[in-house]
Amino acid sequence: MTIIAKLKVHAGKEAAFEAVAAEMVEYVKKNEPGTRTYIMHKSTADPTEYVFYEVYVDQAAAGAHSSSEQMMKFFAATRALLAGHPEIGMYEEVMGKK
Repeated sequence: MTIIAKLKVHAGKEAAFEAVAAEMVEYVKKNEPGTRTYIMHKSTADPTEYVFYEVYVDQAAAGAHSSSEQMMKFFAATRALLAGHPEIGMYEEVMGKK
């Protein structure tokens, strides 16, 4: 299971968002063994646009992440920083190298 989450932040709030996101990334690395990949990217065309690329071992691991207390804390801390709702896409691998 792969999730791609696109988030847009208010101009001037990038550093604050990145600080909160860094805590989330670190938490996932240390506490979510069902997460294979959890990487945040920043757009080269728009410095207020971010994408999280997330790969989970299965649907249960993805669900555990999205319903975790840490995720709730992340959204509470970023609510005022975000310019709109995140765009979340869920994908299933169909081919490629594992």
